[in-house]
Amino acid sequence: MSSHHDTLLLANVSRRHFLKGMAASGALVVAARWDLAFAQDEDEQYGADAMPHGWVDDPNVFIRIDEDGTVTVINHRAEMGQGIRTSLVMVAADELGANWDSVRVEQAPGDEEKYGNQNTDGSRSMRHWFDPMRRAAAAARTMLEQAAAEQWNVPVEECRAGVHVVVHTPSGRELGFGELAAAASQLPVPERDTLRLKPRDEWRYIGQMTGPSQEVSATDMARPLAIDGEDIVTGRAVYGADVILDGMLYAVIARPPVYGAKLASVDDSAAREVPGVVEVVEIEGTGQPAAFAPLGGVAIVAENTWAAIEGRRALEIEWDLQAAGDNAAYDSATYRQQLEEAALAPGQVIRNKGDIDTALADAASQVEATYYMPHLAHATMEPPAALAHLEDGRITVWAPVQAPQAARDDVAGRLDLEPENVTINVTLLGGGFGRKSKPDFVQEAAILAGKFEGRPVRVQWTREDDIHHDYFHAVSVDRLEAGLNAEGKALGWRHRTLSPSIGSLFAPDPGHKQGFELGMGFNTMPFDIPAVRLENPEALAHVRIGWFRAVYNLPHAFAIQSFAAELAASAERDHRDYLLDLLGPARQIDPRDIDEAWNYGEDPERYPIDIGRLRAVVETATEAAEWGRELPDGRGLGLAVHHSFVSYTAIVFDVEVDEAGELAIHSADIAFDCGPQVNPERIRAQMEGACIMGIGIALHNEITASEGRIEQDNFHQYLVPRMSHAPQVTRVHLINDTPDVAMGGVGEPGLPPVAPALCNAIFAATGKRIRRLPIGNQLAS
Repeated sequence: MSSHHDTLLLANVSRRHFLKGMAASGALVVAARWDLAFAQDEDEQYGADAMPHGWVDDPNVFIRIDEDGTVTVINHRAEMGQGIRTSLVMVAADELGANWDSVRVEQAPGDEEKYGNQNTDGSRSMRHWFDPMRRAAAAARTMLEQAAAEQWNVPVEECRAGVHVVVHTPSGRELGFGELAAAASQLPVPERDTLRLKPRDEWRYIGQMTGPSQEVSATDMARPLAIDGEDIVTGRAVYGADVILDGMLYAVIARPPVYGAKLASVDDSAAREVPGVVEVVEIEGTGQPAAFAPLGGVAIVAENTWAAIEGRRALEIEWDLQAAGDNAAYDSATYRQQLEEAALAPGQVIRNKGDIDTALADAASQVEATYYMPHLAHATMEPPAALAHLEDGRITVWAPVQAPQAARDDVAGRLDLEPENVTINVTLLGGGFGRKSKPDFVQEAAILAGKFEGRPVRVQWTREDDIHHDYFHAVSVDRLEAGLNAEGKALGWRHRTLSPSIGSLFAPDPGHKQGFELGMGFNTMPFDIPAVRLENPEALAHVRIGWFRAVYNLPHAFAIQSFAAELAASAERDHRDYLLDLLGPARQIDPRDIDEAWNYGEDPERYPIDIGRLRAVVETATEAAEWGRELPDGRGLGLAVHHSFVSYTAIVFDVEVDEAGELAIHSADIAFDCGPQVNPERIRAQMEGACIMGIGIALHNEITASEGRIEQDNFHQYLVPRMSHAPQVTRVHLINDTPDVAMGGVGEPGLPPVAPALCNAIFAATGKRIRRLPIGNQLAS
């Protein structure tokens, strides 16, 4: 590696300024920043310019080129299996002209002021960072070309970056990136409007399938492979619980069994007798609403994890359940009945078009159905873990977090430290799904590190901890009614949705879904129906409610797409044809015309709801699945489509159910349109993973509560899909890879249509209508 003086560095500064101090040392600083001062004047900022929930987005990208030519890209997003550490680096390497074999990645610590927004959720990392990453790399490439021109004393127009070299076109002379880095570091930063971004026909990595089977030219040297792939499959990858420091302590925590309960008393005498136990520490909770604060309880700190677990088992604790209020009586079965009864009465009107009462009264026939989705736990393969070390007024944390800035702010506030004295090192995440954007476990580790200053302390959650004390996906009841004319056409549509709100986590319970929750497929329902009335009756939270992969799109898609299939059956129409009729002709819907519906924080002009694209994924998936073909008894095809995270997904399942009620999934055809495709291999992997996860949600996943306590302990009760549940064949059809549309999300939009498509296939195979998830034993005769 080179010295600092021989390094080209792309770092965090204003787009129009150069850090003279860094320049003096031989390092160049270039920004890839969305500077709001230079943003287009708008009444409202969208996307990367204005994050949801008031987060200010200040994206930065860092690229370092050493004298040996090694290019290091500092990745500031969390890697949790979606491949972002590969994809973002791939974009920078392509725009720069780097040879993939000479590219490395470093993970950024949590520092929003320095690196910009780091919260890895909302399926937005690539759509918000594609352009800044390219601009940063293009700036570096421009400086390398300028440095070569000055060394050769030729016009810069005659110099062009190739693969890891700059070439003087007339003479064929070459200089490597490493040879030019120090000189380039002394040059002024190019203005954004002077940058030349590579056209698509010059891309070597972006949009290409990645894998060892591809033939590559000598100039390409190597195609990008998953950066962490080999480490993950060989066990060398470093996750949260893999970080080991000298002298570290291990802790587990006994937390209140009911949300909001407090510690009444504890007898820790037996726990202290367990060999290896060092100390017993009470942790004070913050009550309700909890936000990302710890629930409180009693921590056992020990020399090893086993001693800590055994010490916790020996505690004798009494909890003050009165502090939990109504949560102490929470029974999920009773709550479901209450929601279903509430769904029979009107609620807050969210969207009203036409005269729904007349449409239903005058209909030749009416169809109604109520759908239920239970609480879900994230149940990531890696339970939460965090290691914290406080020394000399500074604390360093290693943890698998999706939101390192939130973790940093919370730790600073909890320990009364300045943020610059808090370092959050982000490890690989063994799954996230939104759970690890809520860093309560990091605060727990920081609190205990404060009690043992000088010794690192790791808090380890067990699987039982993880399931009992999750931020659960909201339970949901959706009741729908429709009126059909004599030909089966839908004239009126009424939908009441009831779920506790994530808003209850941060403020007094609002009792109703918030705008961003309703905007996830509910008030953006795209069907072309004359009379539509959407309502939201009250539903209160009794556990911690948090975002889960795809969030409220899950129950909304399950209800709407299942009900569309029911309408088709009632009208005695083919489901695909009926669904296309419901969607109506190709057109674009401005979300602002739907009672100002939330649009995933994106500009509604750039990201309208495009009915033509919805129709296209339906047509692609059904054509690939050979929709309409003859099938034997007990076998059927099921379809669902959904728009979420500004992308479009349709799925067709081919399933078979035998006489004993055993389900076999022969195939899944997934049509997906996210617009421009940066890393198609990872997009396909995300769709395949969403398919498996969605099958688990449909078949097995369920969290229940009795007397406020979660009843599931581990995977013998909170079931996850097995290999036998996977489709025998999964085909992913990526469409619409064109610069004519804006880039959409990938990580979450594959999930919402899975459950309804599977249930619709089961109906086609058996005639049994599934309205309650999980399916469980409902197929048994």
